Amino acid sequence: MDLFVSHYNYWVVILLMMVGFYTLISRGNLVKKIVGLNVFQTSVFMLYISMGRIKGGTPPILVDGGCGHGTGAEGAIYSNPLPHVLILTAIVVGIAVTSVGLALAVRVKEAYGTMEEDEINRIEAEMEEAEWRRGRGELIHEFLGKFPTRRALSAPRGAEADA
Repeated sequence: MDLFVSHYNYWVVILLMMVGFYTLISRGNLVKKIVGLNVFQTSVFMLYISMGRIKGGTPPILVDGGCGHGTGAEGAIYSNPLPHVLILTAIVVGIAVTSVGLALAVRVKEAYGTMEEDEINRIEAEMEEAEWRRGRGELIHEFLGKFPTRRALSAPRGAEADA
């Protein structure tokens, strides 16, 4: 129990990762997939911030000595600011990815009339089948056009010239 309480932040990260990943793979709606991706992404941010935290550490703020060399308290433990800075950059990138994903979802809704993945796949399959049939039909008509039709074969020979 002590392990759970002392590392609760990692348990929260694991829970958020599972919820985000489950939402991402189990939902058919594109917006719900984007929300699941954001939850998963947030759990990764929390993981890195948790790993960058040092128990008893202070922010690395140094008192300026006038010549640019900072001095801190003797024996002080400083937290590494790099993970936090990288996560700020990742948050900005995550917002950009989310906005592009939502813009694509809007375009998909305009094109297909739905945001459900199963419906989009069904519509795509129907469109491909219709295109295949149309293409095959044109080839058949082109191929059959090279041969005389039944009507032309059954008509008297002089009737063909009259027509």
